[in-house]
Amino acid sequence: MSQSQVNKEKLMTDIKAVLADAEDLLKQATNATGERATELRENAMALLKQAKEKASDVQVVVVEKSKQAARATDDYVHDHPWQAVSIAAGVGLLLGLLINRK
Repeated sequence: MSQSQVNKEKLMTDIKAVLADAEDLLKQATNATGERATELRENAMALLKQAKEKASDVQVVVVEKSKQAARATDDYVHDHPWQAVSIAAGVGLLLGLLINRK
């Protein structure tokens, strides 16, 4: 497993944990009153903000990986144009055959 995939999985695990904690705090806040309820809601909002930031981090990683894949594909097509055309035609033919099987 690559380091970036490990990092992505860790971020997703962190996000799930933060969201679960925020949900627990909000449930507690519904039963609490006064100053305690306000404190619990503020803590829950802070956790939700933290989850949003972590989700943003995941988005950055995914966007960067997508850009790298697009660059690699573009480079391959420019370096091997006829192979790329042949592959695209083959995939199109297979899809056409599969669609027409019905």
